[in-house]
Amino acid sequence: IAYAGAIMVLFVFVVMMLNLGPASVQQERSWLKPGIWAGPVILAALLLAELLYVLFAHQSGQAIGHTTVDAKAVGISLFGPYLLVVELASMLLLAAAVTAFHLGRNEAKEQ
Repeated sequence: IAYAGAIMVLFVFVVMMLNLGPASVQQERSWLKPGIWAGPVILAALLLAELLYVLFAHQSGQAIGHTTVDAKAVGISLFGPYLLVVELASMLLLAAAVTAFHLGRNEAKEQ
């Protein structure tokens, strides 16, 4: 959780530092037309339905949330069998940060 929070703070500061100006705002407005939101809305609704199903479906008489998991077990699980997935996710986040930097840098304007 701390790692994910640190990554989100990093993205917030990258977005704050970019400050691309009115030209990029106009470009984003042209990209974000109302029809584009149909796909993400459908996916979000499916995820919400799945979350509600998992929360309210009782299997074998037990509800979710009656077990505790300590930090050591989470670390062993993440850096044990899921090590490759965690490393791939970190490389993807690094690539996203580098891409945001390159997209946000101001090019020298010709005079």
